[in-house]
Amino acid sequence: MQPEAPNITTFVQLAARDADASRIAEAAVAQWSNIDAALSPIIGQSGVAALFKRSLRLTGVNYPRLHALSESTLRPGDHPGLRAALSQETALDAAAASDALLRTFHELLANLIGDSLAERLLRSAWNLPSIENGHAAREPAP
Repeated sequence: MQPEAPNITTFVQLAARDADASRIAEAAVAQWSNIDAALSPIIGQSGVAALFKRSLRLTGVNYPRLHALSESTLRPGDHPGLRAALSQETALDAAAASDALLRTFHELLANLIGDSLAERLLRSAWNLPSIENGHAAREPAP
């Protein structure tokens, strides 16, 4: 049985509220920053980066821009490539790709450490940052 991602406000819901692709990209990058902050102290920046890159590769089967990003050199905790890739999509495609990427990441992490622990570690990072004035509001790191 595959683990199920926690109940989160999805990027597709943002797109339904008229967020454009650039706003969705900003929210996605902010969320990945939250995930980095939550997991890096536990599995290290390179561990988070490896899971992120594997998630990009797997999700990229259905989203070619993400696959192309998985082939690039990624630095731990740095996501400008994700912002650029998602910004080039339609809002709905950017949202669907972001949701798929998060779910894939959660699944990979849960397969490594168990669903319950993965959910506890990611709980604070799952909530989408609010979008205000066209930009994702960044939450301060814990």
